[in-house]
Amino acid sequence: MHEIATLRIDEGLRLALSQSLLPKSHTRTELYFCIPNEMGINPNTLSEEHFYFNHIKSRLAYNASGIHLPLVRSRYVSKVRGDEQEYRQNLNLYCYQVRLAMDADVAEAMQIKEDDAFYVRASALMQEAQRLLKRLRRYKPKQEKLESFFQNADNFLSWHTEQAVLRLLDKAPKSSSFSLERNQLLEFCENENEYREEKRYNSASTLDDPNRLANKMYLLQRLIEYGVVLKKDTKNLNSVLKRFVKGLVTAIIMAFVMLLVLNARTNFTQVTVGLVALLGTIYGLREIFKEDITRFIWRRIIRGRAKWQHVYSNATNRTRVAKEKIWLEYIHPKRIPKDIAAIFSQRRQQNRQAAQWLHLKFDNDVLVNAFLPGYDALNLTNSISMAPMVRYLRKGEGRVYEYTGKKIRKHSVERRYQINVVLVSYTSVGNKSAQRYKITLNRSQIVALEPIGEVQQL
Repeated sequence: MHEIATLRIDEGLRLALSQSLLPKSHTRTELYFCIPNEMGINPNTLSEEHFYFNHIKSRLAYNASGIHLPLVRSRYVSKVRGDEQEYRQNLNLYCYQVRLAMDADVAEAMQIKEDDAFYVRASALMQEAQRLLKRLRRYKPKQEKLESFFQNADNFLSWHTEQAVLRLLDKAPKSSSFSLERNQLLEFCENENEYREEKRYNSASTLDDPNRLANKMYLLQRLIEYGVVLKKDTKNLNSVLKRFVKGLVTAIIMAFVMLLVLNARTNFTQVTVGLVALLGTIYGLREIFKEDITRFIWRRIIRGRAKWQHVYSNATNRTRVAKEKIWLEYIHPKRIPKDIAAIFSQRRQQNRQAAQWLHLKFDNDVLVNAFLPGYDALNLTNSISMAPMVRYLRKGEGRVYEYTGKKIRKHSVERRYQINVVLVSYTSVGNKSAQRYKITLNRSQIVALEPIGEVQQL
C-alpha cells in the first residue's frame, strides 16, 4: 500500500486527488496551478476562502488492499452478537466494501475488448455478487431493533448491484454468440428487482419516479457509510489571529487619527468651518485606508501559514484517527521552489503565457497505531471542483473551414483552455516526487487530464 498521491478526473468539472494513508504516518501533497490570465481568475474574482469552502471537499474512509469481490471480508456480517453499534459497524463495513468492490470490478470489466473474455468476467462477477448477497441475507438479525439496519443495507446493496450489472450490460458487446450469458445477467437483475418488491422495501410512488428512487438510494448509501467514512470537523486556524490583527490595526490608526484631531484642536481656538472640514477629512481618510492597510498587513502575516484543519474521528467511538492541515493561496512566481519551477519551465514556448499561480497543500497525520480489523489503510480523497475556473470563459463555438478539392467543409469547434499543474507528493519515509499534468477544459467539463513526462524524484 503506497502513499503516493494520484490525480484523476472525477465527475464533470471535478478532479479527485487520492492517497492511501498508513498508521502513524505523515504525508504531504502539494498542487501548483498555473492559470492563464485570459481565464479571468485572480484574488479579486475568486478568493481563497470562497474557493476552499465551496469547491474543495475532503473525505477519509477505511480502505483494504486488493479490493475486488472474492476478497470481501464476509466475516464481518456474521458478527450478529454484541450491541446495536457493533452490529451496525460490522454491517456497514461489509456493505461499504461490497460496493467498492463491485464498482472496481465493473470498471475493470468495461475495459475488456474481447467479447468472450468480457462475458466470462461478467458472469464471474454476477456469481460473486449472488454469493455475497446470499451471505448478507443468511445473517438477518432476529432482534427487531436491528432489523431496520439490515433492511436499509439489503435494499441498497440489491439495487446497487443491479445497477452495476445493467451499466455493464449497457456497454457490453452486442454479439448474438453470447445471448445465453447476457440473458443470465438480465435474469439476475430481474430477480433482484422482484426480491425488493416482495420485501416491500420501496413504495409504489418511489418506484414510479426514478429521481425519487435514486435519491433514496443515495440516502441509504450515506447511512451505510456511518462508522466507515470518518466524521470530519473543520477548524479555521487563524480566526483568533485575524481578530487580533484587525483590532491592532484599528487601534494604531485610531491613535494616529486622535493625534491629528488633537493637533487640529490646538490650532483652532474655536469651532469653525475649517475645523469641521479638517476633522471630516481626517475621519474620511481613516475609513478609506483602514481596510486596505488591514488587508495588506493580514496577507503578509498569513503568507505561508496553514489556514484550515480537518480532524477525522470514528463516528461510533469518537476516537480521533487523523488530522489534515490545508494551505491555499495565490503566490508570486518567485516563491515557487526552484525544482518545481524547473518542471514548469519544460513547457513549450507557446504554452508560456501570463498566468496566476495558485498553491494548494495538504498535510496529513494519522494519529492511531492500527485501524479497524481487516483494514490496513485509510483512503483520503480531496475533491477539487474546477467550476469557478470556467465562470468567465467565452461562450459560443468557432468555425474551421476545409477545402477538400471538391467543396468547402465547415467544422464546428469549441473554445478550450489549458491549465498546467504540478503534483508534488511527500511520503512518510521522506521521499519526494513530482508529476506535471495538463488540464484541458471547456465551459462544461474537463476534456482531458494528461500527465506530461515521467514522474520525477526530487
